[in-house]
Amino acid sequence: MTTTRPVAPPASEARARVQAVRQRHARRGGRATVRGRAYPAYLVALFTLFYLVPVVHARSTSPAPFSVSSVNFSAGVAPLVCALAVAVCWGGQLAGRFWGPLVVQPFLLHVLMSTDLSPAHYLGTIARRRLAYAGTVTLLAVCSAAYLATDLFDRAGTALPGLAVTAGISAVAAAAWLWGQVRAVRDNFLLAGAVGASALVVAAVSGTAPDGRYGHWLAALVPALLAAAVGPPAFRALPSIDLARLARESARASQARAYAWTGTLHHALDLYRPEPRGFPSALIRTDGSLRGYLAQGAVRALRTPGRAAAAATLLPVGGASLTHGVAGSGGGPEWWWWAAGSVGAYLGSGWVGETWRGLRDELTMAPLFGERWGGLPARALAWPVVAVTAGTFLGGALVALFRWPLPAGRAGSTVLLVAGSVVLVLGARFLREMKLHLPLELLLPVITPFGDLSGLRVVAWQFDGIVVVLTGVALMNAVPSATGSAVLAVCLAAGCVGAGLRRTGWAHRGLLSRLRRG
Repeated sequence: MTTTRPVAPPASEARARVQAVRQRHARRGGRATVRGRAYPAYLVALFTLFYLVPVVHARSTSPAPFSVSSVNFSAGVAPLVCALAVAVCWGGQLAGRFWGPLVVQPFLLHVLMSTDLSPAHYLGTIARRRLAYAGTVTLLAVCSAAYLATDLFDRAGTALPGLAVTAGISAVAAAAWLWGQVRAVRDNFLLAGAVGASALVVAAVSGTAPDGRYGHWLAALVPALLAAAVGPPAFRALPSIDLARLARESARASQARAYAWTGTLHHALDLYRPEPRGFPSALIRTDGSLRGYLAQGAVRALRTPGRAAAAATLLPVGGASLTHGVAGSGGGPEWWWWAAGSVGAYLGSGWVGETWRGLRDELTMAPLFGERWGGLPARALAWPVVAVTAGTFLGGALVALFRWPLPAGRAGSTVLLVAGSVVLVLGARFLREMKLHLPLELLLPVITPFGDLSGLRVVAWQFDGIVVVLTGVALMNAVPSATGSAVLAVCLAAGCVGAGLRRTGWAHRGLLSRLRRG
């Protein structure tokens, strides 16, 4: 009795069949049109003309904000390079879990899955091409950031090591992106731990070497070796990938892409919110009554542990960066620390729980929940306000302890500026979370001598929270008085709250009467 086994097609035949399927699919209308490519190119040209070119010109004619020539490049920059490599690797793994390089159009994936081809045949080419794109984009982004923020590429002695370091980091980012999608959660944790341990070892060795010699080459060699060790096992895992999970990821990505192109980016992000789980009865005490407002918010935050952990990390880090920036002399690099810390606190404020969404739903569905406010603001805002304030001030307190005593006259102003920044962050978060569908008036053309700028209005509406935070920090930095900066932050936050209420349909005219009835 003989058993027949399906004969795998040769590699050349499999490649030809995959190309035929892709060409057939492209002729169905899924291929991008010239007009579809022209609009993104138009936005990129506007960004380059009005932002990138002036910034590059200003950088070429002025000193760099951060100078690496004043420190030993090998010994002083190696810890920073290690920290950047760890952040890029972990970010690539996290991005791969949500939107990896193997995410393709659902129909094309369905057609390829219905054939006798191995997943390695039709997914390998896609992975190699997208990893090359990701590595190139990361390399250009890191080199551009290093050129704009430092004088790394101003001297030949640091330019070549800097280019080698950025190339190694880019290779790690691409390999980690694929690893995060094709490997199990346990393997991702092992890789994250190995990368963190390697970064600590490299930083310690480069610091103990005589005069920091060869530390920069070590910082460049280790990421390259790590990418070489991670890439091949990730590609070898392609034949055993879970195609059902990949199909679900592709379908969700296609829906998110459609939401983003139609102007509802917040709906696209909602597709990637984790489902709450656990603690089914923790909101109720043993006597049947509900727990306090803070306890309710904490329990809801713990039902999404991943988001809660991200918030618990971002808020102290943002608070530390924010305090480090406002405690300085003002201007220059201190402003960048201030802005980065405010953005980090803003991002963390959205991950402390789902109470922001609950508040938006109750405000926008008045016939269902009723018009009486009652304890609605306190119940919905108590936990995010307390969590954001506590987390930010915790990171700020740690920085203040290490930098104590602060410069003369800076202690009181530091507290005022940090408090004003926290109020601004909460106001910007309220404005963002009350966002509904894209207003139709944003699609109207804005005719200028430079063309139609309506696309910039849509982009500003999509990222209005970050725009408000960065603009508010810039205005606060321009005010000479700390008290004036704090008052300005409170006024901006009040404006954000008013704009957020208007988004949900709560007009100013009936607001006070509703509060009194509550």
